[in-house]
Amino acid sequence: MSGTSLKFENPINDAITRIHFAPQSYNLLISSWDSNLRLYDVQSSMMRLEAPTEAALLDCCFQSESIAFTAASDGSITRFDMHSGNSEALGHHDDLATCVEYSDQTCQTITAGWDNKIMSWDTRLAKPLGCLKLHGASVESLTLCGLELVVATGASINMYDFRNLSTLGYSKELWANNQISSVQSLPDSRGFAVGSVDGRVSLEFPTRSGPYEKGYMFRCHPKLNDGRRHLVAVSDIAFNPLSSGTFATGDYEGYVIIWDARSRKRIFELPRYPSSVASLSFNQHGQLLAVASSYMYQEGKEIQVPPQIFIHQMNSSGSQGGKVSSGNE
Repeated sequence: MSGTSLKFENPINDAITRIHFAPQSYNLLISSWDSNLRLYDVQSSMMRLEAPTEAALLDCCFQSESIAFTAASDGSITRFDMHSGNSEALGHHDDLATCVEYSDQTCQTITAGWDNKIMSWDTRLAKPLGCLKLHGASVESLTLCGLELVVATGASINMYDFRNLSTLGYSKELWANNQISSVQSLPDSRGFAVGSVDGRVSLEFPTRSGPYEKGYMFRCHPKLNDGRRHLVAVSDIAFNPLSSGTFATGDYEGYVIIWDARSRKRIFELPRYPSSVASLSFNQHGQLLAVASSYMYQEGKEIQVPPQIFIHQMNSSGSQGGKVSSGNE
């Protein structure tokens, strides 16, 4: 696949919100503000599905190779059959639905929205199992860490047993007066990484009993820029599924950096993208990294160039191999 250019037949006409590689194939799931859910086969350079919806899609995730979920600006949570293209409503938030995750362990879908609610849904019964109302706080990001739900609100991280959302197992304010922008679980569910709006990343290793493992924090861009510290929000974090020691960070200025969590060092930095890095995803074997370059409606200085998706081929050491680019070229 190295060196091959992939192009969408129908351009993505608005900001990309999330990309996810499928659990077992080279299919890439894409949600965007243009109210279309897309499934693209990276290996064969084919669009497998383009499903129009009634509202902008703010997040998406896979349940399996054939089933996906979306969270939309009208509050709807929708289940899609990727083979037939059929869809059905799973549930609804009272305001924008912004986050959706699926747990293989419990067959539950977890969602969050601007109504300050976190909800769990039984996909087999299509009904809500639980609801947690957060008072005075909106969810910036969430991730599943084993049987725990890690929720970022403001500058704080909270962990809940999502089989019983009323059970708060861990809570920590990471940075005073500094908002969290992204959170992502390690593949082994031993911990998670947190990104901030000022370019910091913290690796946290909470345990259910006893003291916490020693985590650490670093800045993605520690060097000075025009005499001032380079403060750029971390927009997304992605771990290599076959190597919890390797992960990628993306930011609002279009940079992606690959890190070695064990040595706490930067492995390499990819060339700057034409717009913000909206989302990152490794495929199931960890040899491909998908990068969504898109404006994100976050900062007035963003350059609104057409959204694009780039596929980078990684070698066994985590370094960049060949590059495959795709988008509205």
